Amino acid sequence: MLIRRTSLAAAVAVATLGLLAAGPAFADYAKPPEHLLKVLKAPPPPAPNIDPSGQRLLLTTAQTYPSITRVAQPYLKLAGVRLEPKNRSRHDTPGGYGIPACVADFTLVEIVSGKSTKVNLPQGCAGAAQWSADGSRFAFQNAVDTSVQLWVGDAATGQVKQVPNVQLNPIFGSTVQWLGGSQSLLVKLVPANQGAAPSNGGTPTGPDAQESLGSSGESSTYEARDTLTSVHDEKLFAYYGASQLAVVDAAAGSVRPVGQPALYNDVNAAPDGVHVLTETLKAPFSHAVTYQRFANDVAVLDLGNGRNTVLASLPLADRVPVHGVPEGPRGYDWRSTDPATLVYAEALDKGDWKVSVPHRDRVLMLKAPFTGKPVEVARTAQRFEGFAWSADPAVSFQFENDENRHWMQTRIVDVDQPKKEGRLLWDMSSDELYGNPGNLVFKRLPSGAPVVRQEGNTVFLRGQGASPQGDRPFLDALNLGTLKSERLFRSDADAYEQVIGFSATPGHLVTWHQSVMDPPNAFVRLLGERIDNAKAGEAQFESKPTALTKLVDPTPEVRQIQKRLVTYKRADGVDLSFTLYTPPGYKEGQRVPAILYAYPADFANAAQAGQVSGSQQTFTRLQPYRLMLLAGYAIIDNASFPIVGDPKNAYDTYLEQLEADAKAAVDKAVELGVVDRNRIGVTGHSHGGLMTANLIAHTNLFKAGVATSGSYNKTFTPFGFQNERRSVWQAQDVYLKASPFFYADKIKLPLLLVHGEDDANPGTEPFQSRKLYQAIRGNGGTTRLVMLPNEPHWYTALESNEQLVYEMLNWFDTYVKNAK
Repeated sequence: MLIRRTSLAAAVAVATLGLLAAGPAFADYAKPPEHLLKVLKAPPPPAPNIDPSGQRLLLTTAQTYPSITRVAQPYLKLAGVRLEPKNRSRHDTPGGYGIPACVADFTLVEIVSGKSTKVNLPQGCAGAAQWSADGSRFAFQNAVDTSVQLWVGDAATGQVKQVPNVQLNPIFGSTVQWLGGSQSLLVKLVPANQGAAPSNGGTPTGPDAQESLGSSGESSTYEARDTLTSVHDEKLFAYYGASQLAVVDAAAGSVRPVGQPALYNDVNAAPDGVHVLTETLKAPFSHAVTYQRFANDVAVLDLGNGRNTVLASLPLADRVPVHGVPEGPRGYDWRSTDPATLVYAEALDKGDWKVSVPHRDRVLMLKAPFTGKPVEVARTAQRFEGFAWSADPAVSFQFENDENRHWMQTRIVDVDQPKKEGRLLWDMSSDELYGNPGNLVFKRLPSGAPVVRQEGNTVFLRGQGASPQGDRPFLDALNLGTLKSERLFRSDADAYEQVIGFSATPGHLVTWHQSVMDPPNAFVRLLGERIDNAKAGEAQFESKPTALTKLVDPTPEVRQIQKRLVTYKRADGVDLSFTLYTPPGYKEGQRVPAILYAYPADFANAAQAGQVSGSQQTFTRLQPYRLMLLAGYAIIDNASFPIVGDPKNAYDTYLEQLEADAKAAVDKAVELGVVDRNRIGVTGHSHGGLMTANLIAHTNLFKAGVATSGSYNKTFTPFGFQNERRSVWQAQDVYLKASPFFYADKIKLPLLLVHGEDDANPGTEPFQSRKLYQAIRGNGGTTRLVMLPNEPHWYTALESNEQLVYEMLNWFDTYVKNAK
């Protein structure tokens, strides 16, 4: 129920007493005060994207929040996909967490001259741009009322044009991709002459019947999202899922259909631009899992002659172990340095982490024409995670991961000599931040295939540069002979600057620079002479910066907010940290009300759990809960809430660790002399919402809480949650203890529950908040439930976010700032 601001006091009283308000329900959305509203609606900074040639930078500015009219457009829920039938656009992101953002602005910037060209976008909702391999063109989708269009832009002029007679079908993704270079595109089209969508006349044609015939095997709760529920749903899924593959000439705009329409899920073109790896879904369709687990055929389509070579027919994968992988071939991908060679993996442990075997996976390679026997190129002790290919066929990087230990290994191998033992490059905890070597930097070959950027015997690593003082991003050069790294660039300590690419001009890097006072802007840096007295961990070469862009601050009033990194220890000695924000005009020594925000994270050991993540030097932007700063609150932000232990049973002590994390954070904030111990609230989203409800139920550290889109009864995710792998039948006490629903009689502190009515995130279905509200209300607690119409897991509409800020502000003002 949505309440007007003028009736807040009455509404709180009504919610507390558990009575229904007399008169009609209020329909208007509420708004926070104007000074908060102005900051909420401010445009975000653009996202930079360098073209593969290093000549231009594309700045993409997304729309801040769409209107509720956009979010409320009718859509269908079909096996994990939400689509708008009117134009066949996606109504959700691939992860299912919100409406895809429309691009508000494209701006091209020449890296050498700094010349800026604004792109005149067409009417509609433009999507992100994809560069061609040579950087001469970019392509993007544009959703209008009745279709999803294809547009191509000229990078030199910024002129864009629509490709005529193209109606895209983006239902399963991989909708548009450059094909074998920069001259043509491979696209998924709505099939021609498809006819009208199936109709049941608005009348059900029969019940939703499912059956299990006693076969054993786990089925993760996390895979059930918007599943099919009827024969009519199956017909709609087959109708809207069907696509026609076609090749589009980027210059001429001609369209050449290839093959027959099918339920193409993933589509991936080979470097040769002729062969296409396809995954085609097939009936019968399951009503228990989403389309990612449907039966499918893996095949290679020849774009020249239309011939289709089936590689594997995979069955329905509805019995996959929790945190496991399906049996059979999986993870097909192209080798970047061959015209058309596939690499894929097969599990040797039935896809189950609990099975002990010498090797978990074997890796196979199959060359065109795909009719021969695949060659085994590797066996991995842990789960194979893929290859990164270098332009040198003899050098590739093989990744594997041990989920049981949170451990990763990387080897340098030659896949053409599988009997030759690879060289171990990295062997480390996957949770490690301080010692993380960074990620390999890639470039595009003329074919468009990605390869590791290599100069002679050197490859490059880009990382966040975590340290006890916060993140300082870096760029390293790794010598493949010695396996030693040399630091080329590191962000200054008083800024946050990332390398985003290499300029076409040798020796020049392009970075994205920001600080607490300076908005994000692009810089060009020339790497000069070696620094003889450079300290360990610092850049070994001089670096001269030149500003490339001059973006301005959209919210100068926010610069009055101060923030600092705070480190401390949990009672058991685990290192923790948070960022402390103080409101504008704050004077040292003044104690103010505060709000703690956190999201618990799982770690295999305490050493990694205590490492500092994030930076205090970033340009401050205010998410909805941070807007409370403008109302006089301090924010204890991103407080460390580690759950430490063996991944197989860490949640045995979940509640105890949660309470220890919270107590340590509150004690430290009070010790600093900033926070008033008697006026602290707590908030969190999703898994953080669960945290919030548990802290309100089990501690007296906070005056009130706001939990958004949480999951409060874990028995409704009986086959695991977060990193808990045991089922509720194996660890019933753990599930009950982690669930605040079973402690609703202890929730006497005020708890505001906010949830999206259309939350499709597995485990956080809307009924979770409804049931917890009913339980608290029935036990005489102080609570309020706000269900946001049409909203998924993350709230998208401007009106919904205005309502959220309004609700949080009034709740915390009533029960924290002005608490008796």
